[in-house]
Amino acid sequence: MTAILFLVVGLAAGFAFLNGFRDVSNAVALSTRTRALTPSVAVLLAVIFNFVGAMLSGGFVLAFTQGWISLPSGISGLTMLASALTAAILWGVYAWWRGIPLSSTNSLMGGLVGAGGASVLVGGNFIDGVDSALLGQVVLPLLVSPVVAFVAAYLLVWPVTWAARYAQPSVINRRFRRAQAVSSAAVAFGHGLQDGQRTTAVLLLALVAAGLDSGDNVPFWTLLLTAVMLTVGTLFGGWRISHTLGYKLIRIDPQRGFVAQTLTSVMLFVGAIGLHFPLSTTHTLTASVLGAGINQRFHVVNRRVVRRILLFWLATPLVTAAIAFILELAFSPLADL
Repeated sequence: MTAILFLVVGLAAGFAFLNGFRDVSNAVALSTRTRALTPSVAVLLAVIFNFVGAMLSGGFVLAFTQGWISLPSGISGLTMLASALTAAILWGVYAWWRGIPLSSTNSLMGGLVGAGGASVLVGGNFIDGVDSALLGQVVLPLLVSPVVAFVAAYLLVWPVTWAARYAQPSVINRRFRRAQAVSSAAVAFGHGLQDGQRTTAVLLLALVAAGLDSGDNVPFWTLLLTAVMLTVGTLFGGWRISHTLGYKLIRIDPQRGFVAQTLTSVMLFVGAIGLHFPLSTTHTLTASVLGAGINQRFHVVNRRVVRRILLFWLATPLVTAAIAFILELAFSPLADL
């Protein structure tokens, strides 16, 4: 039991590191592409506000766990978490290698479903406590939020453009580059609030499964571990996905970059603080960038890249569920020890 618990904690730390490593693009891609910030300053802002957001995410972790997912106790629950985390990490590494912005939340949820299915097949230990709240407060927000972000960004460009209609283009670009420094920090803070919940929730579920915690409070060390690993991952984050968002996906100017980042941060804040909905930072920002960019003219979009991103998004829950299913079958003999 102790060894598997340490394995889950290590995998959760790796999941948080990979999350920060890949999702650094969410905060820095547009601001560096429009020359609002230098890469070093953009990453520094992302590091600081990611850490702060993750440390403040503890108040929303219980809403993410209580009433939605209650794992089996003992080794069965821990192996399900280990399988889900491993699947999410493997698929996340592959997506990063291909330069595809991907949702860590979708990967984790797919892994949990796959591990749960294998647990049913082996011993009937399925995830208890999954009800309609899981569909209404987890699955639907993850599916609907990119559509909302795309449409809202497309529409918001018009009033912002109208308000600046009499200013010189050079003045507009300069002002919106300054505003992007704020919106970049807001995206990083929202990413910490949202994605910090995932790793902390996994750690809390592991402690409950091992019988070391009641699940009514969030231990401080889980928040600190999550925040540190997210921050370290952000600090050493790769630029493959940033290059995709900033240069390959669509041509975008400071004005539309500001709209996309501001809308993304607002949705992340409302989802985490107001509605307690888990939203994917990657999906929300990517959809916002597309919506704001398409508003100028459709042919600026790299359709081949968009199709590849959508294919990965659709495949994510299926692939991670399949990987976790296989891993849980491999782990199942441990439950009899």
